[in-house]
Amino acid sequence: MRALVDLVPNESLVYLGDSARYPYGPRRPEEIVRFSHQIAEYLISIYNVKMLIVACNTASSVALDSLRAKFTLPIVGVIGAGARSAVAASQAGRLGVIGTVGTIASGAYQKEVAGLDPTIDLTCAACPGLVEFVEAGETDSEQVRVLAARLLYPITAAKVDTLLLGCTHYPFLARVIQDVVGRDVVLISSAEETAFEVRELLSTSGVSAPEGSAGNYVFLSSGDPERFKELGHRFLGPELEDAKQVVWKGSLW
Repeated sequence: MRALVDLVPNESLVYLGDSARYPYGPRRPEEIVRFSHQIAEYLISIYNVKMLIVACNTASSVALDSLRAKFTLPIVGVIGAGARSAVAASQAGRLGVIGTVGTIASGAYQKEVAGLDPTIDLTCAACPGLVEFVEAGETDSEQVRVLAARLLYPITAAKVDTLLLGCTHYPFLARVIQDVVGRDVVLISSAEETAFEVRELLSTSGVSAPEGSAGNYVFLSSGDPERFKELGHRFLGPELEDAKQVVWKGSLW
């Protein structure tokens, strides 16, 4: 969201954080697909969005194809953009990817990287628990440092030169992660690359907002909106002034 606010300031954005059901990483793939379709239907029917950005690596890795098969509007995920950027940045051909259990187990990054450059030596590591630290506002505690050192051992042992942060929460832990893997390792976030892809797609699709228009921002959370607003304001900035709650009721809302 921060990258989009900066890169496409004319566009109006609706952000829906499924805080009541996070983290997605440990959940079964069929659950994530169901949740993703429910969110998509809500945003399309209530807000008439012209494009859908699946700003979650886990959801992108398991639900993107089924979303594109069902809905006709442009749908952008974060896997492809992040992988392309990481492969381009790696000088030694030793690339690391960290993500949730669901993202790593899906094989999405492994498939994407292999398709881009089969000579890349790829090391993947699941990092359960890091998302919860970020959500709790703990981004530099001793506990998160100890956990990061343990979870990132396969990455440091592989001596990667580039590390893709395959979860949208992980950039908030960039300082800790950088300390663990070393200053020589390039950290790649998929956020900026995805925002560039969105800008290009808006332009080529002919649906960009007119130059000079002011974008409006709506923030929605399925969890506690006050807690969401507190964390969101800290991580995103002043654009998050208020948040409304979405309550899921069965397969609808």
